[in-house]
Amino acid sequence: MGCRIADSVFLFVNPKPGQIRSQRITTHLSPGIHHSTWDGLLQKGEKEKHGLFHLRRTKPVQAVAVPVVPSSADSAQYRKQLAESYGFRQIGEPLPRNITLKEIIDTLPKKVFEIDDVKAWKSVLISATSYALGLFMISKAPWYLLPLAWAWTGTAVTGFFVVGHDCAHKSFSRNKLVEDIVGTLAFLPLIYPYEPWRFKHDRHHAKTNMLMWHFDIKKFRPNEVKRVKISLACVFAFMAIGWPLIIYKTGIMGWIKFWLMPWLGYHFWMSTFTMVHHTAPHIPFKSSEEWNAAQAQLNGTVHCDYPHWIEVLCHDISVHIPHHISARIPSYNLRAAHKSIQDNWGKYLNEATWNWRLMKTIMTMCHVYDKDENYIAFDKLASEESQPITFLKRVMPDYA
Repeated sequence: MGCRIADSVFLFVNPKPGQIRSQRITTHLSPGIHHSTWDGLLQKGEKEKHGLFHLRRTKPVQAVAVPVVPSSADSAQYRKQLAESYGFRQIGEPLPRNITLKEIIDTLPKKVFEIDDVKAWKSVLISATSYALGLFMISKAPWYLLPLAWAWTGTAVTGFFVVGHDCAHKSFSRNKLVEDIVGTLAFLPLIYPYEPWRFKHDRHHAKTNMLMWHFDIKKFRPNEVKRVKISLACVFAFMAIGWPLIIYKTGIMGWIKFWLMPWLGYHFWMSTFTMVHHTAPHIPFKSSEEWNAAQAQLNGTVHCDYPHWIEVLCHDISVHIPHHISARIPSYNLRAAHKSIQDNWGKYLNEATWNWRLMKTIMTMCHVYDKDENYIAFDKLASEESQPITFLKRVMPDYA
């Protein structure tokens, strides 16, 4: 996915190498699981560490993450315990390096790549009607029910993003002009410029979690600039025309009720999806020399199940592993593709059902990226300045 609130919050690089070593930490424990060290997640027999990852000494990080091979990686019991402590349903075995991405793609049924115009426009209809229903609920709901109406409407408008997402990957229609028009219109209520997002998102599939800016013309190739300017003009036109109309009809409070709050709900979901799909203590980033496409896309992407109504309104965007195996798979075929991947490669998958322990793991552990330890929590680096993390650890539920 593209630029999110989460992008700028949860991935940092430790700027002071050599000051921190593996620390004793408490995982989110279940019965029978005790204190562990980050070293327990590293490959058995690893050479002595040589300090931490330093931004100025490294080459650009490329990509979807490749899981670290932990001690006793071949032990199903070890992976089960690790999964339980992190809130996962399953932590997959490391994929052998000799497996190629093409081999995985070749096991998928050909029908999952087929574009179906009826299903594509059905997804547009679902998003439009659910969003309209949400606006109606907001207009009629008493103040104490507005949060529920905002939650529904924010989730519904997330479906517009997924429609535009399919258009960007050329998996919505065989007519590319139709895709560009639908994608641009779908992104307008989100204040997302479609073309610059599309160009940067294509690179996300090779360089996941490298923060990019969508509004800086200098970040684009010369042949992309014209389309970028058109998209930016559309977004600014929506803001210049749409926002004053909303305020004229409903007042500033109406703008907050009908646009701002659902928009914040959309960003909640996109931040959540982005974090859950690509962030976990056992999934590191790899340099271009170590990066392996098949491992990155299959082992380094997380599948997460959400309540059914969320998956319907968001067009199965949470079924994310097949999307990283091949972005050409339309959203309405992701479940069939995932079923095939489970049948053929199931033991290598990272899977979860959304739960509080999973979110607590991500939000309280996965902060500063480190080459040797994957992530170091803020409170391990500067405990005196990490009161928000301490607060989250105290108040967030820990049940899976």
